[in-house]
Amino acid sequence: QVQLVESGGGLVQAGGSLRLSCVASVRPFSMYTMGWFRQAPGKEREFVAAISWRGGETSYADSVKGRFTISRDNAKNTVYLLINSLKPEDTAVYYCVANYQRYSDFPSVYNYWGRGTQVTVSS
Repeated sequence: QVQLVESGGGLVQAGGSLRLSCVASVRPFSMYTMGWFRQAPGKEREFVAAISWRGGETSYADSVKGRFTISRDNAKNTVYLLINSLKPEDTAVYYCVANYQRYSDFPSVYNYWGRGTQVTVSS
């Protein structure tokens, strides 16, 4: 059974930073494109970032470019999302996602989803 387990969320003041982590049980991890989506209360789920299975390609939503950095450690089966300069509008549940090889910013492409970790940014 595939599991994606997120951690690192919390309550932080605007301007602060967080690092989200996601440990994935997909095998082999190195062959999976990994990503992050988020969903704020009353809003649709939206793409945040993705990193290709090769690790050399990344993409970001326009709203987070320059502030968020996605990375992966294949030896640890882990993908990270470093979030800097947090804004109140970043408040959401952040979901880790995985898909075998295919690289996309469409949620329907991703076969596996974690349960999410809450990020709350106070102004």
